Amino acid sequence: MFELSMTRLHEVMIILYAISVLLYFMDYLQKDQKANRVAFWLLSIVWVLQTIFLFLYMFRTGRFPVLTLFEGIYFYAWVLLTISLVLNRLMQIDFTVFFVNVIGFTFMAIHTFAPVQASTEAAAERLMSELLLVHITMAIVSYAAFSVSVVFSILYLLQYRLLKQKKWGQKIQRITDLAKLEKGSVILNSIGFPMLLLSLILGVQWAVVSLPTVLWYDIKISGSFLLLAIYGVFLYRRFGKGQSGKSLALFNAAAFGCLLINFLLGSRLSSFHFWSV
Repeated sequence: MFELSMTRLHEVMIILYAISVLLYFMDYLQKDQKANRVAFWLLSIVWVLQTIFLFLYMFRTGRFPVLTLFEGIYFYAWVLLTISLVLNRLMQIDFTVFFVNVIGFTFMAIHTFAPVQASTEAAAERLMSELLLVHITMAIVSYAAFSVSVVFSILYLLQYRLLKQKKWGQKIQRITDLAKLEKGSVILNSIGFPMLLLSLILGVQWAVVSLPTVLWYDIKISGSFLLLAIYGVFLYRRFGKGQSGKSLALFNAAAFGCLLINFLLGSRLSSFHFWSV
């Protein structure tokens, strides 16, 4: 009965989420403030439903739900939606909210329609510890920060191209200026990098204590440290060498591509790191 109710709740969330994204797209094309307001309130309802599900799942399992890839994707989508609602209220950058929620909707759909693997969840229960929970949670939050950062970079590249082509109009004004977009991407990467670093430190500590042998050449471990190095290079280029502009935005987009590979493919190919990030 619980599983059926949760399935129906997810179906309702997916429908509302899809309508909201479509309304944001209509607002993008036609500057429809009414569609923008309705989209925001629909997103707020989805956030409330996601939060209710999160607490119900925590109550049923007795733990924070981030120990499996299935759970991690859901928490990642929830964090993205939370960030988008905050951005919408504090910065009022409509395009950012639209693109962030395209990513969030995609992962929410993956979570809703992907089959649940009971064996993986059972194994995750045996491996559970507070240290592991903190490690996974911090990694997901860092991934969410990087995700919103790349949205700023993509909008930067779009705005840069429109300006180069001298295509003036409402779309350019609504995207906001280049300096603000670059600042947003740099700030979020500056938050995501230390979060990922701390997550990896805790993950290594947990692995050394809990596992009989640590496979340092495991694709998930090596991929995560490579990802950390890539975003470290981004910050070094920005603050160490003072680089900015189009090249930095392109580098950030490439870094996020590496993140997606590590998040989705690394977990599948890892010999033991199968539960989440």
